[in-house]
Amino acid sequence: MLSQKARYALRALLHLVENAGTKPIQLSEVATAQVIPRKYLEFIMVDLKKAGLVNSRRGPGGGYVLARPASEISFVEVIRAIDGPIALVPCASENFYQRCGDCHDEATCAIRRVLARVRDSAVDILGNTSLADAANTELAAEGRGPVAA
Repeated sequence: MLSQKARYALRALLHLVENAGTKPIQLSEVATAQVIPRKYLEFIMVDLKKAGLVNSRRGPGGGYVLARPASEISFVEVIRAIDGPIALVPCASENFYQRCGDCHDEATCAIRRVLARVRDSAVDILGNTSLADAANTELAAEGRGPVAA
């Protein structure tokens, strides 16, 4: 299940996409508009900055901007930066593999095989959905024009 922190991260990034362009947006604006506790959003933005997804600028006119074009940042990248693995069990994770403590034989485990397919499907969808794609879907539903890719 997607954590609240990851949902907030996606909402904050989509706010940047839909409202900023190349102009920095202040943290307080994002927090207010997206109804995210400001202090919590500060921690999230630090994680996103460490992952290379946003840049921050200090001083007057400062704030946050995407580190890359919205079309080049996928949902899977954001979720992995905040929550870590996409897999439902650690033995099915590609990037955060851990052997399950109660597994008798990983090679024949039906649970692992099914959940690896679930992971593959989720990664395919999330990896092929960019922030620009999601923002444009949201903006279209609101009757607003698309963002620049």
